[in-house]
Amino acid sequence: MFRLDPFLIGLLCTIFLATVLPCHGAAVPVFQWLAILVIALMFFLQGARLSRKAVVDGVMAWRLHLIILACTFVLFPLLGLAAHALMPGLLQNDVWLGVLFLCCLPSTVQSSIAFTSIGGGNVPAAVCAATASNIAGIFITPFLVGLVLSKHGGASGNVMNIVFQLLLPFLLGQLLQPWIGKWAHRNKKLLSLTDRGSILIVVYTAFSEAVMQGLWHRLPLSQLALIALVDFLLLVCVLLITAYGSRLAGVPLRDEIAIVFCGSKKTLASGVPMANVLFPAASVGLIVLPLMIYHQIQLFVCAVLARKFARMTQENAEGLQAAGGPQKE
Repeated sequence: MFRLDPFLIGLLCTIFLATVLPCHGAAVPVFQWLAILVIALMFFLQGARLSRKAVVDGVMAWRLHLIILACTFVLFPLLGLAAHALMPGLLQNDVWLGVLFLCCLPSTVQSSIAFTSIGGGNVPAAVCAATASNIAGIFITPFLVGLVLSKHGGASGNVMNIVFQLLLPFLLGQLLQPWIGKWAHRNKKLLSLTDRGSILIVVYTAFSEAVMQGLWHRLPLSQLALIALVDFLLLVCVLLITAYGSRLAGVPLRDEIAIVFCGSKKTLASGVPMANVLFPAASVGLIVLPLMIYHQIQLFVCAVLARKFARMTQENAEGLQAAGGPQKE
């Protein structure tokens, strides 16, 4: 049975805390610097945990990875731009910027792999594809954000902020990976808590600023419902295109499952810190809302879809076994 993501509960509690007790006055620069430090730490640890073998493996099945990268960094932005062009007045400007920012983000790692595994898909390919997406996202997402938002009234952060807060810590983690990589893998759960704690600090800082700027006076409940609707429609479009596109291209079922789940995901873990670097502090709270809502929608929809794929792979295996033929990979 599907259950509410505990991390989402933590995010909701953080937003509530920022609403009733936002940081202000002398506490603001303290939390802003703390947010910068935890973002750098998070990307450093990502670099430390990512083995060189994973980087090399991420290049091997290049056709499958190109399809997934195209879904993540081409299909999504095009759908976002199309939605904005068709319904520019549906959402507030900062919220639309958040939807377009969401479309520029890389895929998730853990949930992409988990759902691919549940559905009986190509797990090694999902591991490599999700990893490749996250590595590429460090470079591609800031470029896409600048390209997309420059035409829609948005402004992205200084490129040097991206280099110092995201890229350099990641590269430093990669350089030190041979020495601290094993320690990072042994303490995966502890580091996962560190990552999530980092995101909660960034969310609290961003929403405190937004609340002080009158966030909840500017954002009626109807806008939240519309954000959820736009997010849901984006997800459905991508799921349909990846599933039926894979079948038309004759992609094996196991690879189709990996494409569907890796190509439709958007990372909250990297997205919130990136937003903090790329956008003005006063806008971050509104901009990350579509991403936070999309995060929960994708978990729910993909949990249902993974069970459907699991039945399909089981039926496929049983059918091939009954026919006396080898199972098609």
